[in-house]
Amino acid sequence: MDLLLLFIGFILMLLGILGSFLPVLPGPPLSWLGLLLLYLTKSVPDNWLLIGITGAIALIVFALDYIIPAVGTKKFGGTKYGVIGTTLGLLVALFFPVLGPFGIIIWPFLGALVGELLNKADGKTATKAAFGSFLGFLTGTFLKFLVATVFFGMFISTAWEYHSTLFPYFN
Repeated sequence: MDLLLLFIGFILMLLGILGSFLPVLPGPPLSWLGLLLLYLTKSVPDNWLLIGITGAIALIVFALDYIIPAVGTKKFGGTKYGVIGTTLGLLVALFFPVLGPFGIIIWPFLGALVGELLNKADGKTATKAAFGSFLGFLTGTFLKFLVATVFFGMFISTAWEYHSTLFPYFN
């Protein structure tokens, strides 16, 4: 049972990191679930304080992911069309990687710009608002990635610390 929990937890960790970039996956909460599964094994001692703190962090970052892009957009004079455009641009970048790694930066910005232009903003206002929306998106993505990566590091470190009890047949 421990190996199954460990395996599912590892998969959730990877999905959590992917969820930092994919808007359909809640990255940090998935990573937190992976960490929780590791601590639910019989091999790893309970640490409910750590689970509680990391759970709170995951929920805060999850909430901030909705707040940060809106604040960035509003600060630069944008609308919800810019936020929607940024998300659509990200999906274009993920499913049509024409520009390689630069697409993850260019497409969300272009999506925000098109969204603002469709909202009848002039070119200068649309560009400024698109930049704000894009900046909010990048900030939220970086924060999610950072938290998911730290959780993954904690997962690997803890699994390694207790590897002799998690994998008794390989010692």
